[in-house]
Amino acid sequence: MRLDWGIANGERQGTVDDRITHGATAGVEWRVLPGLSPYAETLAAMEARAGAVARGEAGEAVWLLEHPPLYTAGTSARVADLREPDRFPVHIAGRGGQYTYHGPGQRVVYVMLDVGRRGRDVHLFVTALEDWVIGTLARCGVEGERRSGRVGVWVAHTGPDGTVVEEKIAAIGVRLRRWVSFHGMAINLAPDLDHFRGIVPCGIAEHGVTSLARLGLRTTMADLDAALLDGFGAAFGTDGLPLRPR
Repeated sequence: MRLDWGIANGERQGTVDDRITHGATAGVEWRVLPGLSPYAETLAAMEARAGAVARGEAGEAVWLLEHPPLYTAGTSARVADLREPDRFPVHIAGRGGQYTYHGPGQRVVYVMLDVGRRGRDVHLFVTALEDWVIGTLARCGVEGERRSGRVGVWVAHTGPDGTVVEEKIAAIGVRLRRWVSFHGMAINLAPDLDHFRGIVPCGIAEHGVTSLARLGLRTTMADLDAALLDGFGAAFGTDGLPLRPR
């Protein structure tokens, strides 16, 4: 599948296919799924691919996609955090974490990577995912940050009243089976942020969510995908070797 990629000014630089051909992703297969991917079918396909990776029957993969509006419940989800259970379909995700929202305008990144080959260190793997998101956002002109005790990647900015607020811009939730990861990350490009009101996102009620669009960025999905592709090697190594110690 082809996808144009470029920098923020829209200048065409090539295609994801071209980049993969030149080895920029260390042998990881990248796919961009068109349209809105149905959740249950996509989840089944992702688990099947992760199983094939574990058996040595397929290579590692990264899938970039969007889902129709829905809520997912992780293994730590609390019933009280589902504020509007009838608003959108609710799916049991099987990943770590609590409730999250997926919908149009949000780039979902599913990662089927061999964590066994990459050091067998779950904490280091999640740190690399966070690094990947933070580096991707930096390429789009946004400073993403970690926050102790909070899952995901956060942005601090000045609110309408002049005070500094912290809002989540990306969620991370993964599961490992036989040391192969699945599920992954969700970055808010330009989703309908009102849709998050139906849940307590990731169980954190005292902070809101934001997006690249809400922050005033005119980033396209192709721009975001290009930044993800460019940032993969910095987080995971362009040679495909295990993660570097930090």
